[in-house]
Amino acid sequence: METVILGISRDSLKSHEKFRDKNELNFILLSDKEEVVHNQYEVLVPKKMYGKDYIGVDRSTFLFNKNGELVKEYRNVKPEGHAKEVLEYIKENM
Repeated sequence: METVILGISRDSLKSHEKFRDKNELNFILLSDKEEVVHNQYEVLVPKKMYGKDYIGVDRSTFLFNKNGELVKEYRNVKPEGHAKEVLEYIKENM
């Protein structure tokens, strides 16, 4: 199975490096401080915390085939169990 994993957030590369090292991640984390990719995939959404409105990220996962075509997306992802769900989909469908 040939799979490439990329993580993208609005955090800085320095922040990503610390996070990657702390959590011993073995995949690439990309910085999208200008929110180009975030806007392209419409993951910036209105949220509310402690009665205050703000624009936050809808944690999402996107799967692309070898041709770069979007074949599956998961929105409003909860971390627990999600990696297993994605891996099962990849094994069965890609």
